[in-house]
Amino acid sequence: MGQTWIKLSVVYLVIGISVGLFMSWTLQLNWAAGHAHVNVVGWLSTLGIGAVLSIYPHLAKNGLGVATFWLYHIGVPLFLFSTFFVQVNPGVAHIFTFVGGPMFLLAIILFGINLFLNLNVPKEE
Repeated sequence: MGQTWIKLSVVYLVIGISVGLFMSWTLQLNWAAGHAHVNVVGWLSTLGIGAVLSIYPHLAKNGLGVATFWLYHIGVPLFLFSTFFVQVNPGVAHIFTFVGGPMFLLAIILFGINLFLNLNVPKEE
């Protein structure tokens, strides 16, 4: 499962770099918040979780790991979409923030709980 997280992180990296280049070429710097969130939340957070799960794969195999995966990979795209859509329609964009943001937060909390409860559980080889 760690490899899946790492592969998905590269998708966010490509999107983040693409938005950065778009901003540079067009001087539309109002997309900076979305650009930063894609790179930090999308790429770095996803990469970090993927690295941890590559080292401790048993953390991805329990209920907390599965819940983390789905909450994160549904919530983060919704949240990231809102960071861009707020430039187009702020009132509607916040609906995505209020749905995706808490899903992302809950996923991170579950990931942390999983780490604290199960990190030392013997690995199944």
